[in-house]
Amino acid sequence: MVVYIDLIFLMNLIIDGSLIWVTAWMRKLKVKKWRAAAAAVIGALYVLMMFLPQLSFLYTFLTKFLISVIMLWVAFGFGSLQNYLRNMGAFYIVNFVAAGGILGIHYLLQSSGEVWSGIWYTTSGGAGFEIKIGALFILVVFVLVLLWFKSVQSSRQRQLRLNAYLGEVTVRIGEVDVSCTGLIDTGNQLTDPLTRMPVMVMEASLWEDFLPESWAGKIGEDGADNLIMQLSDDNGFPWRDRLRLVPYRGINKGSQFMIALKPDWVTVTVVDKRTTTSRVLVGLDGGGLSSEGAYKAIIHPALLEETVASDKASAAANAI
Repeated sequence: MVVYIDLIFLMNLIIDGSLIWVTAWMRKLKVKKWRAAAAAVIGALYVLMMFLPQLSFLYTFLTKFLISVIMLWVAFGFGSLQNYLRNMGAFYIVNFVAAGGILGIHYLLQSSGEVWSGIWYTTSGGAGFEIKIGALFILVVFVLVLLWFKSVQSSRQRQLRLNAYLGEVTVRIGEVDVSCTGLIDTGNQLTDPLTRMPVMVMEASLWEDFLPESWAGKIGEDGADNLIMQLSDDNGFPWRDRLRLVPYRGINKGSQFMIALKPDWVTVTVVDKRTTTSRVLVGLDGGGLSSEGAYKAIIHPALLEETVASDKASAAANAI
């Protein structure tokens, strides 16, 4: 059997370098290129020890662990024990994900005959498994698994960041309460030019049971002014006096009008802070505000500045 040590070294150099890079990304660390390259070289050189019989005694669990410790120290430095242990945890998580992904995809691509031919049994009743994976397969799948893992982690981190700006919204109109999750948009400055009331936006689908039937599927497509003019045929709509037209400027669409409702009050709850106000309009959007359905309303930042007057009043009353 011919073993190409240079190819083995190069493949492990790429793998170890990729593991260091993804670990740095997970920990949000800026690693110098020469430090990452040096750590990858150490890991790749260690793999070559298996081809040197006089150094085979170093190919043990303890030595492998010490090599990983040295690699992390070279790549990221020490800093503090807590920081070092976190780097080590991230490094091993990335390793286990990559190894598990390679074995899992290899198993999925195998036929039943290949699986059974790789299983053998001992006379004592034990079972063994023989796995033969090509170097090119390992390298290609390794890169794909890491990219997939990075994509999933990026999506998770975006969701975590998003959750910091989410709050629960309850809108009361007459006897109707509509609640949903809303996104706090600090850049939202939409206000009614006449009353100067802030305008929060909600998906029209939340209100479809209470809006005129002739509006179904038309909000956001037809002109808002045209929809309101058509109300003459909808004599049963009880919220006609609550309707407002709010001008706004859409992206690359020029000035437009949005249909808005004047609620009795709106309550916004963010973590343990609750605000309630009646000085607000609720704009209706005909589409979906979040592609993932994480929120169905855009909360105007002015609504959070109105500290809960009701809570303060009740606290004062309790003090008296």
